[in-house]
Parts: sequence; C-alpha cells; structure tokens
Amino acid sequence: MTQKPMTKTQLVAALAEATGSDKKTANDFLAAVTDIVTKEVAAGGAVTLPGLGKFACRARPERMVRNPATGEQMKKDADRVAKVTIAKALKDVINA
Repeated sequence: MTQKPMTKTQLVAALAEATGSDKKTANDFLAAVTDIVTKEVAAGGAVTLPGLGKFACRARPERMVRNPATGEQMKKDADRVAKVTIAKALKDVINA
C-alpha cells in the first residue's frame, strides 16, 4: 500500500499540535532545524537527529558512468552527496 508523503503544511500543522504552539512558530522551528542541518552537512559535518537518523556528507570519487539512452561511457567528476543513515529506533518501529 502506497501512501502519499506528508507535505510541509501537514508537518507544520502536526508540529504545532504536538507542541501546543501556533503554526507560525512551528514553521519557524522547522525552518531553523532545516537550516542548521543543511549548513552543517554542506560544511562536511554530520547531524544526528535522535530516534530518526544521521545526516552526513560523503565524497564520491571520479568514476565512469553510462548514459542509459545511448549506452555511451563517460567520466563523471568527483562530487559530494548527502547520506542519511536511519536510526535503529526508527527501523524497530517500522518493522514492529
């Protein structure tokens, strides 16, 4: 069964209800957390959100890739990607 992902509006409303605050305050908190995580990961650091997981940045080396449309092999430059490692607590809840 596929369920639609929660939208930002729905998340803000749920945060406001869970914390007993208004939607503007909840939106400000969500924006602050997003900004903090983004800046830290972009700087090469990592952020752990207890019970959810760890956000980190990792470097990928230069490598050969294939264009699926043409089958042509080409070199892809080294880059950095965000990596999310799911916390055991969340895995346990999902698989319960």
